Amino acid sequence: MTALTDVAPPRPPAATGVTRRRRRRMSTTARIAVVVVGLIVAVAVIGPFLVGDPNVGDTSRRLLAVGSPGHVFGTDGQGRDVLSRLVVGTRLSLLAGLVPVLFAAVLGTGLGMTAGLSGVWGHRTIMRTLDVFYAFPAVLLAIAIAAALGSGVSNSIIALAVILVPPVARVAETETRRLVDLDYMEAARASGASRGSIALRQVLPNVAPPVVVYCTALIGLSIVYAAGLSFLGLGVSPPTAEWGLMVSDHTQYIYSAPFLAAIPALAILIASVAFNVLGDGLRDLLDVRGEVRA
Repeated sequence: MTALTDVAPPRPPAATGVTRRRRRRMSTTARIAVVVVGLIVAVAVIGPFLVGDPNVGDTSRRLLAVGSPGHVFGTDGQGRDVLSRLVVGTRLSLLAGLVPVLFAAVLGTGLGMTAGLSGVWGHRTIMRTLDVFYAFPAVLLAIAIAAALGSGVSNSIIALAVILVPPVARVAETETRRLVDLDYMEAARASGASRGSIALRQVLPNVAPPVVVYCTALIGLSIVYAAGLSFLGLGVSPPTAEWGLMVSDHTQYIYSAPFLAAIPALAILIASVAFNVLGDGLRDLLDVRGEVRA
């Protein structure tokens, strides 16, 4: 007779798709990014109500150092409080990062799905047209469009949206083409479902996760691009508080008061990295290369 101690313990049941989804967790770095992004959004929403007018200055108190009484981040060359301008500028910088990406997400997903579900000629027409934008570096194309439209927040948003649509469309098109030949898509077509119904019910739920992950990372890039346009004078106009414009205004004091340019530049860096890390966390959480939802 076999001893009880010789009997191998039963193996735990294999993890199902639901169990695997429950086990997905964001990394510690991604959780920190969530906190940082939440703080940025909170500052953008309620911060301007908690600080003074960012455009009011006192020339007798110009270029105060960081930690000066009443001015935590010091004052700029016109005696304006740097903290107030940084806080108020958060709203405009975040807006310039979010709006172009939202526009690109909607239009790019629509174009990508249409190309993926179309025939050969439809696919070639859409994708070859979008490929034209890849002939130019994204930064130079954004500068050219913004220069042609003129300075201003709305024009910089349009310029950024134009350069972000092609990469989003390519992500959506690639994912759509992956789904086209799957069994459940064949079953949907065999059942007589229209192309619109297939796009909304079968394709969009599976295309949305990778697009969301990609667009989350694009927000950080959009913030950097928007700040760059403002730095070159193609974004917001003085005396509006905005991170890129703050860096541009303060470069003349780079040797006498380097903190003036360093503080908004650091804010741009933190926001960009936070959104990129958040995108990586969402990719792991959503498991964009996991099971297809039929």
